[in-house]
Amino acid sequence: MNYGFLFSITFITTVLFTYFIKKALIKSNIVDNPIVSEHRHKTGTPTMGGIAFLFTILFVTSIYYKEPLITISALTMVVAGIVGLMDDLIGLKSKEVQKVIKNISEKTVKVGILNLEPNHEARIATSKAKKDLPELLDKNLVKVIDEVPIKNEMSEKDKIIVQLVIGIFLVVTASVFTLGGYNLGPIINFNGILVGILAIPVILIGITGAINAVNLIDGMDGLASGIIAIASFACVIYLFITGNLDKSLPFIVLIGVTLGFLVFNRYPASIFMGDTGSFILGAGYATAVLITDTPYFGILVLFVPIVTVIISLLHRVHIITLPIEPFHHVLNYHGISEKKIILSYWLITAIVSTIGILTTYYFFL
Repeated sequence: MNYGFLFSITFITTVLFTYFIKKALIKSNIVDNPIVSEHRHKTGTPTMGGIAFLFTILFVTSIYYKEPLITISALTMVVAGIVGLMDDLIGLKSKEVQKVIKNISEKTVKVGILNLEPNHEARIATSKAKKDLPELLDKNLVKVIDEVPIKNEMSEKDKIIVQLVIGIFLVVTASVFTLGGYNLGPIINFNGILVGILAIPVILIGITGAINAVNLIDGMDGLASGIIAIASFACVIYLFITGNLDKSLPFIVLIGVTLGFLVFNRYPASIFMGDTGSFILGAGYATAVLITDTPYFGILVLFVPIVTVIISLLHRVHIITLPIEPFHHVLNYHGISEKKIILSYWLITAIVSTIGILTTYYFFL
């Protein structure tokens, strides 16, 4: 197997497809309208760039159709991309318009569950915040500075259901029998399809978790694509030092796709991947980890997205209170530049990956 050629063809086709998809999206006026105040200047940037991933994956698979690792991961990514595309298309329609306010007083103001500091801005999203707003306006503590359309989207319940369906596609390929040294049996026979019973929940949780983690981290220019590129490259190195480089094909495809997209998606981005792209990358990465049996290292190098999900969950169950979520927007809200946040998140991923590789090499081989 010529690994360099696989990477090159994936990278080049992603660049080409992204270029043409970007032009088509601009011509069709399929553009983003960010709700985060700090990102309002990005209004008009084309989104749904993940469509280019679909073309690349199908093209690469047409060349490497005899490679099971590529075809299985491609199947999952294409299904995930279709689901993400549905969510993006639904999001083209706005469900409501929300006000953006600014604290013009010299003291911290309580708005809903948020403590809004002087000169800081916030979107009026919750029912409690909407109830509090008239009184705050009457007291001249805040002023409305903008209104932003909130896109329509699938309910959380519907999202989970369709993400589980993506996982089912991987389940029926019967390609995951062991994970991390453990057998996922007993084996059951579904009309000739042999499936390990324990593989079913593992796959469904893995696919759903990775999709949501990548989707949540996809909020700044090149953040998600950069993290997946670094994590995938680390997995290739891990497979190399453990003598399993032949299993690295799906990770090499992910590296080519993400680096190719970063040509246009790096800061300042000229195109966003949308849910189409984040669903593909999340499902593709989870599939690659599962079918190559690299769960411990694969989870470790996804440290940043996983921590981001945990912080958001703590906020949503009211254990902690954030002015905005996910956490990278909190950092931006407090004045850290987007470029510094992106580079910091990439660096943390690289450091964690390096620690994992060195620990594996010196202590487990």
